[in-house]
Amino acid sequence: MHKILEKKKLAEGIIYMLFEAPMAARRARAGQFVILRVDEEGERIPLTIADSDAAAGTVAVIFQSVGATTMTLAEKEAGDTIADLLGPLGNPTETEGAKSVAVVGGGVGCAIAYPVAKAFARQGASVTSIIGARTKDLVILQEGFQAVSHRLYVTTDDGTMGEKGNVCIPLRRMLEAGERFDRVFTVGPLPMMKYVAEATRPYSIKTIASMNPIMVDGTGMCGCCRVTVGGEMKFACVDGPDFDAHLIDFDEAMGRLKTYSAFEKHARERHCNLFHKEVK
Repeated sequence: MHKILEKKKLAEGIIYMLFEAPMAARRARAGQFVILRVDEEGERIPLTIADSDAAAGTVAVIFQSVGATTMTLAEKEAGDTIADLLGPLGNPTETEGAKSVAVVGGGVGCAIAYPVAKAFARQGASVTSIIGARTKDLVILQEGFQAVSHRLYVTTDDGTMGEKGNVCIPLRRMLEAGERFDRVFTVGPLPMMKYVAEATRPYSIKTIASMNPIMVDGTGMCGCCRVTVGGEMKFACVDGPDFDAHLIDFDEAMGRLKTYSAFEKHARERHCNLFHKEVK
């Protein structure tokens, strides 16, 4: 059992939770994830580590309440417990050696981008962060990004905060003006990461995408998290989650993400019916 020490609402449907998890906290690094179960009957879901404190023995996650399991988790409060929290899993993001980097996060992907931006900053890199969301009410971690970035650009689809449009607009503008980065790291919706990869491809800038496909065990045994990279099959849980964005077959990944959409909808509807909530 793992105790919830803190819970905060960051935006509509987006929750921050701090867990007591000393074993995971001792080894956690930016880019890694945990797999948790809310209760003994629940499914296992992967959530990226948004922050960790080895001395305090804590691990933080940020998630969006969109499916049956995350909706159940969102109903927990500080002081409650969950059944399992396993990790850290996956390979940490490589941050060594980079002097100038761009970190591009979209939506809840900003929860993954932030610890990576922080890790790059700790290595002494000049960090340009670009974060985006559909609207200002869904922008998260802006203050955190501001603290670890030399420059921060915020975009929203509707223009209610920062620049109107998607995260590729300021990125393309910088690249077209002649600016170059040692590395670009991106995480967010698959179409967004694909567009970031296409924006950097003409300039041969090393671009890393953090993949978060369907995952069950997190140890490479189930095969659910298959990703095609450079024509080869990789498992996001053990080979990733970071991969060369210019080699990822994003179209295949987007298709695979829809595999269980009908089942996920049924589970969400069942949860809402049980708790008399409106189905979104």
